[in-house]
Amino acid sequence: MDVASGWCTRVSGTAANEADINQTAALLHGQEEAVFADAGYIGADKRPEFEDCDVDWNIAIKRSIIKALPKALRDWAEPVERALAQVRAWVEHPLHIVKNLFRHKKLRYRGLFKNTAQLHTLFALANLVIVKKTLLAQRPA
Repeated sequence: MDVASGWCTRVSGTAANEADINQTAALLHGQEEAVFADAGYIGADKRPEFEDCDVDWNIAIKRSIIKALPKALRDWAEPVERALAQVRAWVEHPLHIVKNLFRHKKLRYRGLFKNTAQLHTLFALANLVIVKKTLLAQRPA
């Protein structure tokens, strides 16, 4: 997802037993300056496919690690993690549209190819919903 526009730029569909971190390379296009990810992507910056990437990795710290910190460090770490979480929440907006506006909450298994195709369509429509106000504002009266 692009932070500046809020658009979803990549969608990847996998089996449920596939870890999120395994799809990191498929979700990045190579021109990112910063990556914001949840704790499921811990260690992504150390993977061999990203050795030559000059990207600022902002991966959430596990909650148990923050709770184990001394109070002085925890008081410093929690606002930082909150700020990073707010950026991650902003880029989750297309997912909110797909789940709540298009009511795609339960996934019926129709095969990985069909499910992924449906997700591509839903996220493309979510992108249109996001830019709807901008497109209508540019239309001459």
